[in-house]
Amino acid sequence: MKLTDLNRDGGIGANSLFVQLGDLNILIDCGLHPKKVGRAATPDLKPLRGLTLDLIIITHCHLDHIGSLPVVMREHPNTPVLMTTSSRMLIERMLHNSANVMLRQKEEENIPDYPLFTHDDIDRCAKRMVGLNFGQAKHFRGAKDEVEITFRPAGHVAGAAGVELHYKHRAIFFTGDVLFDNQRTLPGAKFPAGHFDTLITETTRGTTERAPGKERVNEFARLITSINDTIQRGGSFLIPVFALGRMQEVLSVIHDARKFGRLVECPIFASGLGMDLADYFDEISRKTKHLQFSRGIIKELKIKPTPRKMIAGEDPQQNALYIISSGMMVENTPSYTLASGLIGHARNTIGFVGYCDPETPGGKLLASKPGDTFLFEKAHVRAKLKARVERFELSGHADREELLEFAVQTGARSIVLTHGDPAARAWFAEQLALQAPKSKVLDPVPLKTYQV
Repeated sequence: MKLTDLNRDGGIGANSLFVQLGDLNILIDCGLHPKKVGRAATPDLKPLRGLTLDLIIITHCHLDHIGSLPVVMREHPNTPVLMTTSSRMLIERMLHNSANVMLRQKEEENIPDYPLFTHDDIDRCAKRMVGLNFGQAKHFRGAKDEVEITFRPAGHVAGAAGVELHYKHRAIFFTGDVLFDNQRTLPGAKFPAGHFDTLITETTRGTTERAPGKERVNEFARLITSINDTIQRGGSFLIPVFALGRMQEVLSVIHDARKFGRLVECPIFASGLGMDLADYFDEISRKTKHLQFSRGIIKELKIKPTPRKMIAGEDPQQNALYIISSGMMVENTPSYTLASGLIGHARNTIGFVGYCDPETPGGKLLASKPGDTFLFEKAHVRAKLKARVERFELSGHADREELLEFAVQTGARSIVLTHGDPAARAWFAEQLALQAPKSKVLDPVPLKTYQV
């Protein structure tokens, strides 16, 4: 097998792996880098030019894995795309939202490359996207060679899959993004135990050691306690969320807390893509056994739409709970605008429930100390940090020890490290050298082709 990482910068970003098995050319994911714009945000697709791309496989529908899919599909107009049934139900909505965002960014920030694709491009591409049930083996034949593909539940988010490939006498496994813990809406990963010849694993949390007592159920209990405390002292509580997955899980937990009398009465505001996706989650729950979510909880919680015209730097003083995106508080998003008005008042709290890149506003706010002056550059707001800022350990990615244990038990001849910052990959490389000394560990340099 030959493998090339097409993510220009490595790390976590425009995730895309080019895999060659005999005469079969397969692309695993084609994402968009969340911190870059224009063509620089896409994978480097030059190694695919002049080749017949036989198949594209999508592991899940977060934009760092699908955000450039219409671009590569336009360049390879006959290539089919395979994903799980649940991802097939979500992917068009995610891509159409991305097209809308790029159109807005083009207008607001004058980015010449945007949009990278149009709504018409997505509609044309959709005919080539095929959903496959978990555990259902599919044989795919190229001009000469054949591969068997099976999707395994990866937790993480609705539709997320580990990808099991069987080629001739070799077994290859891609973890994709994985979470072994059960979420409120989604069971944890169920990966096959036993031997693989090659393992390609994510390494996101390689630098994060989970502290005792920080289990998911305990962290949600702590979140509810913090919300109650904030509301009771007259403040508002902002939960920046990722629209796909985290918003629906938080809504479910808030609903449970309200139902069992553990959440104080207060207005709850939520809106945007995450609320639209609640309809899709409801449908997936009814049609598959891999998700538990009912849109009825939105009505029961009496959720109100977030005010359309929030004013940067102004505290709405609603004594309310806000569940809005983006999860990393990226510039020009509702969570960014609202936070710029909340942080200057000690009665308020901002509670992060997912990973924040250190370079994003959310990551920078988490690194700030009370009394620091914080700049919301795009909102033209500078404020002294008086609000509480809390982090709740509710990552959608597996703890490093769990992922390491899975990697070691595969007995893989080769282990390839992906989807992690350099320090995270280094931790895995060091531990694997100790615990799986017979495995060849590879941390691929972007755009370099390896014989694995």
